[in-house]
Amino acid sequence: MLMNISKLLNQLPSRVLNLLRGSGVCAEETGFYAYAVGGLVRDLFLQRDNLDVDVVIEGDGIAFASRFSVGHNARFLTYEKFGTANIVLPDGFKIDVATARTETYERPAALPLVTPGSIKDDMLRRDFSINTLAVGLNPDRFGDLLDLFHAREDIKKRLIRVLHEKSFMDDPTRIFRAVRFEKRLGFRIEGATEKLIQDAVCAGLIERLSGYRISSELRLILKEKNPRLPVSRLDELGVLSAVSRKGEKHKEVEKLLRRIDEIKLIV
Repeated sequence: MLMNISKLLNQLPSRVLNLLRGSGVCAEETGFYAYAVGGLVRDLFLQRDNLDVDVVIEGDGIAFASRFSVGHNARFLTYEKFGTANIVLPDGFKIDVATARTETYERPAALPLVTPGSIKDDMLRRDFSINTLAVGLNPDRFGDLLDLFHAREDIKKRLIRVLHEKSFMDDPTRIFRAVRFEKRLGFRIEGATEKLIQDAVCAGLIERLSGYRISSELRLILKEKNPRLPVSRLDELGVLSAVSRKGEKHKEVEKLLRRIDEIKLIV
């Protein structure tokens, strides 16, 4: 049964709500379908503040971003390879736009090959079930909630769960994100998902990541409100040991590991 969450959306600041409605109108005018996705939708159900606006377009996300930007006197940056764009409004507020897509991986830890797809395809490529909620924005379906992978159930149970068993093989950076979400939200990594993390670490998939991708994830960990919690969890899962082997060959990773060692010493 389709659920409509218009009343829940009305709890958003009027500025954000109007941008979502405007996105739906713009998509309608261009013959596309627009959906709000990501942390903003997830955190509505958790009653947490989150004003990160992510919009997925069934159609052409870059064409949508161009039309929307003209109508709002905004500028936008495009990333043709991935079919994504960042809209920056005159006051600096940002909207991230992506074309609904599928992703395939030629080998473990490689960057994905992208092809256009449906909103279901786009949700299937997500990291965890709790991030697979999508809300229709077109006027005739505004507020209609798509929950294709039992996201609300996992939110209620406070679980971090991957969508398929090759998730960490495809993208080992999801290991860092799993820990970050677990500690930020007060959730727990589901048992089978934790086993997949341990298998990925033992298989050496962390070391296959570039130093840039590892350092990007470590910086996000260090920006958390209480970084000691995810740092301890990464250590428990054996991730930091794997990262340290990479740090021997990458100066930025080595520098971040020194900061992490300082955090580990805090009682």
